[in-house]
Amino acid sequence: MRRLSILLTLALVCFSTLSLAKQPPSPPVYGVRMERTWIPMPDGVRLAVTLYVPEGAKASDKFPALLEYLPYRKDDGTAARDYPMHTYFCKRGYVTARVDIRGTGASEGRSPEREYSQQEQRDGEQVIAWLASQPWSNGSVGMFGISWGGFNSIQMAMRRPPALKAILAVDATEKLFHDDVHYMDGMMHVDEFELAMDLTPAIPGAPEFGPSDEALLARFDVAPWSLNYMKQQRDGKFWREPIRSFSNIQIPCFLIGGWLDGYRDSVPAMLEQVKAPVRALMGPWNHTFPEEAEPGPAVEWREDAVRWFDQWLKGRDTGVLDDPKLTVYMRHWHPPDATLPEVPGEWRAESAWPPRAQQTKTLFLQPNHVLGAIPAGNQMHQLKYVPTIGVEAGFWWGELLTDQRPVDAFSLVYDSAPLDAEVAILGHPHALLRASASAPLANWFARLSDVAPDGTVTLVTGAGLAGAQRESAEHPSALEPGKTYPLDIELHVTSWVFPRGHRIRLAVSNALWPMIWPTPHAMTTTLALGGAGGSRLTLPVVPLKSGAAPVLAPPQPSEHLAGYRSAGYTWPGTWTTLRDQVAQKTTVTWRGVMSEENPWGKETDHEQLIYELSDAHPELNSVIGEIEQNYELKDRTLTWRGHLAVTSDAKNFFYKYTREVLKDGRLLRSRTWEETIPRDYQ
Repeated sequence: MRRLSILLTLALVCFSTLSLAKQPPSPPVYGVRMERTWIPMPDGVRLAVTLYVPEGAKASDKFPALLEYLPYRKDDGTAARDYPMHTYFCKRGYVTARVDIRGTGASEGRSPEREYSQQEQRDGEQVIAWLASQPWSNGSVGMFGISWGGFNSIQMAMRRPPALKAILAVDATEKLFHDDVHYMDGMMHVDEFELAMDLTPAIPGAPEFGPSDEALLARFDVAPWSLNYMKQQRDGKFWREPIRSFSNIQIPCFLIGGWLDGYRDSVPAMLEQVKAPVRALMGPWNHTFPEEAEPGPAVEWREDAVRWFDQWLKGRDTGVLDDPKLTVYMRHWHPPDATLPEVPGEWRAESAWPPRAQQTKTLFLQPNHVLGAIPAGNQMHQLKYVPTIGVEAGFWWGELLTDQRPVDAFSLVYDSAPLDAEVAILGHPHALLRASASAPLANWFARLSDVAPDGTVTLVTGAGLAGAQRESAEHPSALEPGKTYPLDIELHVTSWVFPRGHRIRLAVSNALWPMIWPTPHAMTTTLALGGAGGSRLTLPVVPLKSGAAPVLAPPQPSEHLAGYRSAGYTWPGTWTTLRDQVAQKTTVTWRGVMSEENPWGKETDHEQLIYELSDAHPELNSVIGEIEQNYELKDRTLTWRGHLAVTSDAKNFFYKYTREVLKDGRLLRSRTWEETIPRDYQ
């Protein structure tokens, strides 16, 4: 816990921002009362809200509000998850509000046509104003959430509604075309999110799920989002419309990210660019809240969240302005292990971003496939494009992964000499390549790894760049075959300590399938090693230690809502890779299962995605997806199904999606969307 009395003297000479100097948050002094009600919108649509209200307060007491604003069905989909988090804040003197976005869950209205629509954001402003005007309100509202809830917290901060005074965003980003799950690093990606979000908004709210067949079908005919996204294959207005400039943010922002999460780049960007107070916590986690993180170490973030909101919504001086700008987990080497229970490392504090002591270390790609301290001569390395490689590199730029040697075998690989001392990095590595291709479309992927003395290879971070987007993701252009281009691949932000005796590896490939849709042409690519600005790797090196280490509390016990139980998805699910070596064809199958129990019944979800690709025909890529959501209610069983097929040839994508709803096994309605969509430099 907080050893403040022991460290008063040290605080004068070490980080004055240490967590040990924090003022304690509000103690849990209230009970909790849940209220379900409506928030009216100007057009007459009502949004459904569950309020968690402090029980035992005086009639004259006023409270700030904390808003979580999601499409994920508050009364069944996230009910088991919501309760422990909302009651934690409520007991410490907040009215918390969990609101279903218009057209989702229990809220009225037509389902949105996309994530983060202008309608969603306008409604969000109305919700914030409503919360600030309630008789129990002190006029101040905070916003928080993970993933979608973190995205729209950042977006609402950019819109500056008057009553919004602070936000807390977990695992969120502002770069929709670059970081989100539809286009990763600007290249097309298809995963299970498309299946779920093409189906779930069509399902009416719990517990009625529609009292009649007509009501059951009210949201059914909204076009699937994945079709909308496939038509937006380059950056521009569509992707930027929900996002304003960081300069618009004038309220304090608390950010939480994970080194294994695909949205982590927003944390350093906001630390560097937002002028309002920003504090951040970066741990070794995937897409999850830190108190339930796997892999660990898990920590209690809600205590600091209360301190954050107490400072800005209650006017208490809780010492948050003296906290480190960034509290960060420095990861140490571990063997490649997708089931690792805890990542080795230690916490450190940084008072600025980039870290004040950060230095750039440059390693040049050499003809003998080593990384050296001096530029190479004018030599070339060629690589034949093998489109089916990459499954070992995961499904987004994070995750715990297996040994990288299988994908490295089909990459250009460059290793440093064994290190004579530990090397710590914190920030964005860069792969600065001089590259050409024999085809007009080519992607380049750079992966930074740690090679142990026994040869095992652990991925540290990576990134990709579409050659067509080398100058602009909004205005892509074809490559001139054989022409050498300078490429700056900024790898996703990371922390790592390479041990003495290990090697630093840069691996370069032109495919990372099935994460990224492959380019359609057979080809050979070339790296120019030497000459002016030759191909090289830069590392953001920092000292091994950075002052006294922060102390983070372990997770506190959470309360759970009676009658609700969620098993969640069996993430990362079950992966199967089948290689036909004779036909040079690979099939990757992903399956996931989720179950929830509520007072009115049980929900079971099954999802499957099958990816197929042949090395001889990279243009003929295929993704087939199936999802089924079953609701076993007291008087009936309702089933929603989605069937997705996306295939391609050299010039087009072929899209087909069928949505079905059944009642007691009887088909009530089926609708299919089918289109041919021209490839736009993807």
